[in-house]
Amino acid sequence: MLLLLYQVIVLLSLLVFAGILLFNLAELHALPESPDASGDRPFVSVLVPVRNEEHVIEACVLSLLAQDYPRYEVVVLDDCSEDRSLEILRRLEAASGSRLRIVQGKPLPEGWHGKAWACRQLGDLGGGELLLFTDADTRHKPEGISRSVAALYASGADMLTLTPYQEMAGFLEKLVIPLVYFILMCYLPLRFVRTSPKSVFCSAIGQFMLFRREIYRNIGGHRAVKAAIVEDVWLCREVKKAGGRVAVYNGIDALSCRMYRSPGEIIRGFSKNLFAGLGYRSFGLFSLVVLTLAFHVLPYGFLTAALLSGDFSASLFVLPFLQIATALFCRLLIADRFHQPAGFALLHALSQLALIAIALNSFAITRFGKGPQWKGRHYQFAGRRKGENG
Repeated sequence: MLLLLYQVIVLLSLLVFAGILLFNLAELHALPESPDASGDRPFVSVLVPVRNEEHVIEACVLSLLAQDYPRYEVVVLDDCSEDRSLEILRRLEAASGSRLRIVQGKPLPEGWHGKAWACRQLGDLGGGELLLFTDADTRHKPEGISRSVAALYASGADMLTLTPYQEMAGFLEKLVIPLVYFILMCYLPLRFVRTSPKSVFCSAIGQFMLFRREIYRNIGGHRAVKAAIVEDVWLCREVKKAGGRVAVYNGIDALSCRMYRSPGEIIRGFSKNLFAGLGYRSFGLFSLVVLTLAFHVLPYGFLTAALLSGDFSASLFVLPFLQIATALFCRLLIADRFHQPAGFALLHALSQLALIAIALNSFAITRFGKGPQWKGRHYQFAGRRKGENG
């Protein structure tokens, strides 16, 4: 009887997640196709922090310089790169004219996360009415800024973020990276991000964040999140706390990004963000591990046991089968919307096991190691709850 009750609770939970997903698919709108060209266009400062990005920075900058938006600047800050990034940027600056400006970043101060420090400097340099922070590993379609500015004004938002098309090449990329959108679309009601003043309903993707200058200044800019590893979500919270509105749009046809280029980068990148994203709460991390096992891994164990024993009861076969079908239904819907490889959606249980392994690694290196390592720097901000919240 207890097993049957457990299986019913798991199935009902998955059905709730599926319901959230269906509402989110309707809520997540595409950017406007043809922005209104009449009237004044606000000046946009496009701000790009760079550290050791020699393989991607040229494609990013060239895509930004090819925008059809009439009034913008591109400011790129080299954050003490140890590769050829600055050399490439200087060459691009010499060939681009006045629209591109390259700045050498200052050394990282104590108590700051590297990206937040680079963006703080960029925020001070940008002179636009709108400030667009975007990552060095992104590529932008020519109409991207025009459509995003139109969406910002149409929605009345103070901050706008996009879901990029995620480029994936390797096996582990295709296995793990789609979980970013699975978690976003199944667990967070996006309508509340737009309509609720509560900062708990927050979503932001640091690959593209467009701010009205006033709200960015009001929250103290990136100083408010100087120790936040997951600075994009914390910025969203600060905007909401200041009374601002946040909009999330589907940007797969305007923006692309390859987050990580090797298995090592995937493990380091997600390990850096996962425990920090849970506020360094051990209870939250281990709850995530247990629930992930219950919702997405154990159903396969029950189904296997049923097939091996010939027991096709509701608690051992029927309900676990429905649980698996519900989770795969969600994965396939997300794969279709975000143009992800559908075949890897069928490896859902394996991807969740990879997530659990990364979560435990994130916990271990933070609690017992030197802290997450990224771009040649170690970050040990666990326990700085005040710093995470600005």
